[in-house]
Amino acid sequence: MPHAVQDSARLDDTVVYGDWRDELFRDGVVVVKGAIAKERAQDYVDEMFKWAEKFPYGFDKNDKSTWTPEHLPAHIKGGMYGGYGCQHEKFMWEARQEPGVLEAFAKVWGTDELLVSFDGFNFTLPTGTALPQTQPWPHVDQSPKRKGMQCVQGIINLAPNGPDDGGLLCMKGSQKINEEFFKTHPEVVERATWGSADWFGFDENEVKWFTDRGSKLVKICADPGDLILWDSRTMHHNCVPTTQNVRSVIYACYTPATFAHPDDLKMKAELFDQRTGTTHWPHANLFPHVAKPLRLGKPDPVERSAPFEEPVVTEQVLKLAGRVPY
Repeated sequence: MPHAVQDSARLDDTVVYGDWRDELFRDGVVVVKGAIAKERAQDYVDEMFKWAEKFPYGFDKNDKSTWTPEHLPAHIKGGMYGGYGCQHEKFMWEARQEPGVLEAFAKVWGTDELLVSFDGFNFTLPTGTALPQTQPWPHVDQSPKRKGMQCVQGIINLAPNGPDDGGLLCMKGSQKINEEFFKTHPEVVERATWGSADWFGFDENEVKWFTDRGSKLVKICADPGDLILWDSRTMHHNCVPTTQNVRSVIYACYTPATFAHPDDLKMKAELFDQRTGTTHWPHANLFPHVAKPLRLGKPDPVERSAPFEEPVVTEQVLKLAGRVPY
């Protein structure tokens, strides 16, 4: 785990702020209402449809018979896209710069000098019949070797997302006893699921340890334009919809630029220049290669390493990307 930040200034989770931050620190997750306008949210949904139609597989927004894996680019777990340079599409960078999104993360960290992750998006398209459910994969995205809240993940929600519409499930309150779990289960700290990406998956008995102590798994619901934030120490996973509603979200995580080691900033800048995606972490866990999902069990012959539409590279983009300093 290179370059762990151990002693950076962070907000105090014992302080009462009188706003949504109190819920974030209490439950480990919060929905920030109306971070972007509903009209803008619909614009991003439309951009995802246009993106899918650019591939030579016959996908057609107006023909639901084409809303199937045979007509779509490679994705996992219902609709998670992370290949094809999609992380750097123009519309993705526009979403990352939405003022309400930036303001929310600035409020979390107490600074507007932020780095952003090069995450992908989720575009889950029901076809008229029930989608196959994915196996629950409860996990956290922060190693117990890191102390305190070092990463806050984000979902820019773009379509109506109710209890049965698929999406994020969080084990509320689990972040508060995360450290205790690993202290009382030292044998799992070095388990093979750990890696430099800070990912750790829990088995059923380990999940029960959290529920026995009052944590509760809750489906997080949100309206178009809402921003979902959660502490990376909060246990979570996703589920596919049981309704026939589209799920459309952009994953976007931000941390202070001061959290990054100079070597990681250099790597981040290189990955931006290469239009490569990253993990959820904006300031660490940066790798020169990201695994590409298989399409229908095989490598996709039209896999690409650049977006269809390049982002408008402004000074703000360069700062968020770690390409130039604040």
